Formats: sequence, C-alpha cells, structure tokens
Amino acid sequence: MFRSSVSRAFAAGALALGLATAAPVFEARADLGKPFWTEGEAGDASARPDSFADLAEKVSSAVVNIKVERKQTVRGGPEELFEEFFGQKKPGEKGEKKQPHQMRVPSTGSGFVVSPEGLIVTNNHVVESAEKMTVVFEDGSELDAKVVGRDPKTDLALIKVESAKPLTSVPLGDSESLRVGSWVMAIGNPFGLDHTVTVGILSAKGRSNFGGEQIAGPYDDFLQTDASINPGNSGGPLIDMKGRVIGINTAIAANGQGIGFAIPINMAKSLLPQLLEHGSVTRGWLGVQIQRVTPALAKTFKIDESKGALVGQVFENSPASKANLERGDVITKFDGKSIKEYDDLPRIVASTPPGSAVDVEILRDGKVKKLKATLEKMKDEEIQPASDEESSDMNWGFEVQALNDEIAGQLGLSSGAKGVVVSAVDPDSAAARAGLRRGDLVIEANRIEINSPKQLKDALGKSDDSAVLLVQRGDGTLYLAIEKES
Repeated sequence: MFRSSVSRAFAAGALALGLATAAPVFEARADLGKPFWTEGEAGDASARPDSFADLAEKVSSAVVNIKVERKQTVRGGPEELFEEFFGQKKPGEKGEKKQPHQMRVPSTGSGFVVSPEGLIVTNNHVVESAEKMTVVFEDGSELDAKVVGRDPKTDLALIKVESAKPLTSVPLGDSESLRVGSWVMAIGNPFGLDHTVTVGILSAKGRSNFGGEQIAGPYDDFLQTDASINPGNSGGPLIDMKGRVIGINTAIAANGQGIGFAIPINMAKSLLPQLLEHGSVTRGWLGVQIQRVTPALAKTFKIDESKGALVGQVFENSPASKANLERGDVITKFDGKSIKEYDDLPRIVASTPPGSAVDVEILRDGKVKKLKATLEKMKDEEIQPASDEESSDMNWGFEVQALNDEIAGQLGLSSGAKGVVVSAVDPDSAAARAGLRRGDLVIEANRIEINSPKQLKDALGKSDDSAVLLVQRGDGTLYLAIEKES
C-alpha cells in the first residue's frame, strides 16, 4: 500500500545487496549533551504568511539533492528476457545463458544541512547500499558524501560532506508543539526537479498505520501532511512558518491524494547524537510480544477500556521475565508514560536507554500491579507487535486434532510442545474473522491449558457466549477472542 518517496520498485534490487554502515568519520565530542544542530527560536508558527516566497528563499539554500549510485544485478541480455516472457529460447538461439552481471543504477533523494561543518540529514532508504553519493547544492555545486550513521528502523540517516567554507544550515524546531492544521512547507527534489517548494497543512500527528497496514516499521510515529510529496522528496525537510524543520519527508500513500508522511524532528533529535558518535542507534529491550486490546479481549481480561498493550509472550531470561511480567498482563504505563495504543510501547521502550530501571504498571486479572524492569540492549528486532487480526464480532467454526511427533515435526515444533493443532477453519466463520488459521497450535482456552481436543471442547463448553484462545504461530503466541454462534 505504501511506497517511499524514492521508487521502491526501482530500488529493490539494489537494496538487496545490503551495504554495511560506514564507520563514523568523527572523533568523540567532548560535550555530548550539546546538540550539533541549531535550535530554532521559540514562537507560534501556525499562522499563514502573506507570501511563502521569503520563507522558501530563506530555507532553500540548506536543502540539497542527493545523487546515489548502487550496483544492481541484471540478466545477461535480451535472450533471457525472451525466455522469461515466452517460456522458450529465442528462435535460433543456442548455447547456455549468459551469466548475470552488475551495473550501476542511479537514484535521487533529498536532504538538509544541519551544521555548517557539513552534516546532512536524510532518509536511510536514500543512501542505503550506496556505492557513491554526491550532494548537489542550490547553486549547482557538488560535493562527495560519506555515511556517518544509519538507522533502518526509523529510516533515518546522517551523512557528511567536506567543504572549504561553512555551509548554510537550517534550524530544527519542535514537532510536538506544532498544532494540527498549522501551515507547513515541503522542499525537495521530486522526480529530479530540484528545490521544488510545496505547501499544505499538518493533517495529523502520531500516524503509524494506514488502512490497517503499518506504514514502515515498529517505531513509526509519523506526521501527516497534504503538502505535495512525490518520489525524490525523501529525506527533505518539512518546514514550519518560522523556517524551522519539524519533520523529514519519508513516505507517501501510493493510492492516496494529499497524504504524505514525515518523521517528527523530535524523534530524529533523540537519535542523531547516537548516529554521529556511534554510527548506529542502541535501543532498550524489554522482551515481550504484544498485541492490541480489542473490546472482546478487554471484557475477558476485566479491563474497563480497550487501552494498553496485551502481553502475548514473555521471552525467557528477558528483562520482562526477570520483572515477573506474565502472559496475559496488560501494560498500561511504562516509565511513567501511559500506553494508550499497543504500538506506543515499542517506541517508548526503544527510546529508553539500556540499563535503565523503569516502573511498569500492569493490569492482571483486573487488578493494578506495579513492577520494576531493568532494560537490556536490543540486539535485533526483538520487540514486535503480535499479528493483529482480532475482531470483536466473532463466532467459532474450526476443527482441531491431537498433536503428535509427525505433526510437530511438520510444524517445526519441539518434541515437548503441547496443545492441539487447528486442522480446518470455516472461511465464513467468526474463527476465521478472528484470525485463526489452519496450522495454529491452541495451547490455552479461557486461561485453561489445553493438551487434547477433549480438553478444548470442555473448556469451550463452559463459555456462555465468548472464549479467548491462546495460540502459537511460528515462534510467537497471541490471543484471539471469539464468540459463540447464535
């Protein structure tokens, strides 16, 4: 549903090569608490000016075009294309196929200078896998660039050029204080049209999904704007009416009009120092798999409101397990911050430094409990929302069979696995609408452990009008709430 402002279809082959982040080109700075960018002056920026011309002129000199070359593997020649499309060799063609070879493929994006010393902010997908990068300034001058640091999880990157003279930079603003409905300006290089200026309003804040699909990653917290954003705008600034950057243009809705997304500059400011010093971002890890609290699940877990993050799995030897978090707990507060939507939790946990001892407030069996967890360093994408396929209006209609060694082997389960295997799901049933799938392993029903089809039948037989199943799917577990057929 979504595509980045640089064509994904074009870049897919190049991105698959995977270029390791370049080593930082700076020595450690003495004052790590002082930002290397300029903070914009305080003041309201919601009013529309008489003209956007002065603002565009003021900011454009700090906006750059980033030309990137990547290596992409291509087929040997037209004979391979003939065979691919028609299923046979080209008439008269003999011999073996030519070996695939690599060619350089160009692409473009945008960025903006944040320090006179040549530091430039852009999107990770603009510079990822780059063999060569050239930054083009408003006056047409060009400088080679190197990667300082990248963070694929938030699509943020910091690059550096060496200039004989100080560069014009743009100040950074406060994306939290900007109000929805305020005027904003986007500057970038859509379709190679350098320094294109478009204007609109801030349409919304805190966007993480569109049409039920996640926009980019687990830490999404995008600003939405109707300022025109197109391929090539990626990495360019979203400006308020005081000339301060409040967002980094990143993605567009491929099937939408006037729907663009930008990384909030406050999120970027929390990560840029790490990119400068270390070349990457270190995040906190709690060690849970979570899912949304639907109205049906809220009823089952004795919660007044459908808020918080429901714990579907606690990883062994994780900070969560050491803090005595349990499957079925609902996390409502983390480090003093309320968890309103379940995907608030990964963002808050990730932004908390490893080693921090934080308070975690949960609901367990309808009662409030307070726990203390000490976060560890995230090694990989270890905090993931469970698949969110529940519905609050369900009937059940599925069949199960006992788990044996042969089935366990087919499903990749350990020899000691317990539960019953879903062998069939009626596609028109509430079980299907709840997200239950053939091959799921049902391990609990209404908080009762299940080891046989009879146990499941008995557990469901005790339900008046609804039931909650805990199922294992792959390496994760999640809760599904279903209702009896009327």
